[in-house]
Amino acid sequence: MDKLKLYIGLFIAIVLGIAGFIIWKWGFWMLIRIILSLGFLGLTLMLGFFLALTIYAESWKYALMLLPFTALSAYGTYLSITWQKLKIVGGIIAFFIVAVAFGIWYISEPDLGLADRFRSAEKLEKMGRYKQAARKYEKAGNYKKAAEMYLKLGWLESAAWAYEKAGEYAKAAELYEQLYEKEKDTYYLKEAHEYWKRAGDMERAAKALERYAEEEPWFWEDVAKLYEELGNEEKARESWQKALEYYKKEAEEEGVFWEDVGNIARKLGMEDLAREAYQKFLEYCLKEAEEDPMWWKHVAEAYEYLGDKEKAEEARKKYEEYRQRIIKANEETSHFPGEEKENKE
Repeated sequence: MDKLKLYIGLFIAIVLGIAGFIIWKWGFWMLIRIILSLGFLGLTLMLGFFLALTIYAESWKYALMLLPFTALSAYGTYLSITWQKLKIVGGIIAFFIVAVAFGIWYISEPDLGLADRFRSAEKLEKMGRYKQAARKYEKAGNYKKAAEMYLKLGWLESAAWAYEKAGEYAKAAELYEQLYEKEKDTYYLKEAHEYWKRAGDMERAAKALERYAEEEPWFWEDVAKLYEELGNEEKARESWQKALEYYKKEAEEEGVFWEDVGNIARKLGMEDLAREAYQKFLEYCLKEAEEDPMWWKHVAEAYEYLGDKEKAEEARKKYEEYRQRIIKANEETSHFPGEEKENKE
């Protein structure tokens, strides 16, 4: 950072030095002449490059738009270098400033035509120009009306976004459910769940998440917990049962999930299945601990599940020994060369 500041400072000093030398040698207006000449030349080269690019791409519309700007900039370059017709030079500069300002203003509302920019949102709505009206309502912060315009266009996702901005979370959730029915994309069910929650309708949130879990089964556990919060024991138990089925399938492929099987089985009162799952989880952890001592922590947890406190404590000690070795190794490697010598001094 200090070097960067130094380089910037040197660059500024060199530029100021050159400018001072030009003023001392040829006067202030020579400096202005050089600045204008270089500025117009750079602009002409840039516009010329884009003009050539559009011609190469056979984009004749944009080529015709760029042509007068390029020609005008080239003319400004000529007048600046020859230092004549300075009023025209000033006019060209003013024209480009206005053109840039207009361009920024135009780009700020890319979906609106020139005439539409001067019409109110209400006028555009009456004219049936719902897309343009929606953009106007958005810009005014009236997201509820913008959502209504999007609905008239059939743009459900844009309408849902607008209702979200308006704080109408229930309407946004309903639209995401409609989008799911239309697109069959589970993403929309997840969104519906989130917005029902924000709307405070936990029952609808649970139903949306349940539908989501039917296609993305790793969410059955979340569904079960949500139904528990709602006090719906029957639906919670059904969801826990489906979560158990899912984790049993996963555990056959990846043993770490036997812990989840055990936890859910115990929750459902299936003690035999829970013990069997914890035993398999223990076997998996012991195997992993042979390669990575970090797994002794999970070995201890598995023994605790099985009620073997003595072996759980032994495993916990092994994990603690491993953790202390890691801490010590990190402390030794964190010292920079010469640091120990400085500490002794």
